[in-house]
Amino acid sequence: MKKIFISFFCCMSVLSGFGQTVQQKLEEFLTIYNRDNLFNGSVLVAQKENILLQKGYGWKNIHDSSLNDANTIFQIGSVTKQFTAAIILQLQEQKKLSIEDSVSKYFQGFPHGGKITVRHLVTHTSGLYNYTKDTVFMKNDAVKFITRDKMLSLFRDKPLDFEPGSSFSYSNSGYVLLGYIIEQVTGKSYFRVVRENIFKPLRMDHSGFNFASLNDTDKATGYFLLTPKANMPAPVVDSSVAHAAGAIYTTVGDLYKWDRALYNGKLINDASMQVAFTPNKGNYAYGWVIDSAWNKKVAYHTGGIFGFSSIIARVLDDQTCIILFDNHGSPSLEKMAEGLNAIVQGKPYELPKSRPEIELSAEILRQYIGEYELAPNFILTVTFEEGQLMTQATGQAKVPIFAEKENFFFLKVVDAQLEFIKGVDGKMEKLILHQKGQTIPAKKLGK
Repeated sequence: MKKIFISFFCCMSVLSGFGQTVQQKLEEFLTIYNRDNLFNGSVLVAQKENILLQKGYGWKNIHDSSLNDANTIFQIGSVTKQFTAAIILQLQEQKKLSIEDSVSKYFQGFPHGGKITVRHLVTHTSGLYNYTKDTVFMKNDAVKFITRDKMLSLFRDKPLDFEPGSSFSYSNSGYVLLGYIIEQVTGKSYFRVVRENIFKPLRMDHSGFNFASLNDTDKATGYFLLTPKANMPAPVVDSSVAHAAGAIYTTVGDLYKWDRALYNGKLINDASMQVAFTPNKGNYAYGWVIDSAWNKKVAYHTGGIFGFSSIIARVLDDQTCIILFDNHGSPSLEKMAEGLNAIVQGKPYELPKSRPEIELSAEILRQYIGEYELAPNFILTVTFEEGQLMTQATGQAKVPIFAEKENFFFLKVVDAQLEFIKGVDGKMEKLILHQKGQTIPAKKLGK
């Protein structure tokens, strides 16, 4: 149930794009996603050295009316993890560490540290509690500087989710710990190591870490909400909090340099490359999820951090690269990357289908505010913010919903609809979630 909005995508119409060039199809695809408020950001699509499309869509900063372009700088969240994993492999090549080293070698007295290895941390098989699940910390303190000791206190003494190596569970804590191990081994900050070992050699001149302090006209503002009717800027997560799990900012062009370097052996050798792209539990490799499309191997990773979302998808067999950055936190990027790859591969692809939308008064919209229980400990919270009705499922991003009828609303980011039902007393009693042919009732709490 907790993935109820994550795994279902927009209602689509299938197209073959007959008579259009690849670039025309790519542009049409992205223009429609931007028009429907499903994408607001920058994109790069390439095959080997041939850049097929590189441009921006929508607002970079709505308050000064600046627009995204190919040079806009975004936070990329968890896409950072592949850089951290590459540094670990570099250090192993230099015999400064081994992926089989235990955490205890670097942090004496770390609970279960003798059982947890560097490999477990990289592949999310450590069982460590994920500190970003601490909603109170993320809400109140994620924008503040945090010391290493304070960060470790968020997860080191928590019970393990499972025996190390026995299962897969995504953990930002593991990658922060990798960053600290890198610092222990090199005697330098994690940020400095990435700059010296990756950014500088590749001339990724528009990439860095401390986004809050970045003073650059190309810097995008992240938004929790960005619609024609309303906007809500997002606070910036401090780089000490995101650290080796998600602190990097960059441009689509800089990230493309990273993609190219992974084919030429500039950063890690062939043996390390083999390790980096071999899937483990959960199809997770070293900062990459491994999949396939039309019998071609695909490595990708998504990222999400307050107001920003990102994806890099690499078709390893033909060197197609798709990079999407968004500064209104769109959850549609994975589906978009699939569509863009279909266009490049000459396969049928899908475009969002528009639904009719009506305007309702604030008085009518406010009557839907409340918490609705879809399942035990899984709540849909409906709020009214800046003139826009919003919904948020437990543990997921807040998204706008739009009225098709007075009591019937739809999401644009996924193919899901919410039908609100009143009781005999005229008060809101429940909602019904319509999704993928299912109807799931949710009773309003505190009625």
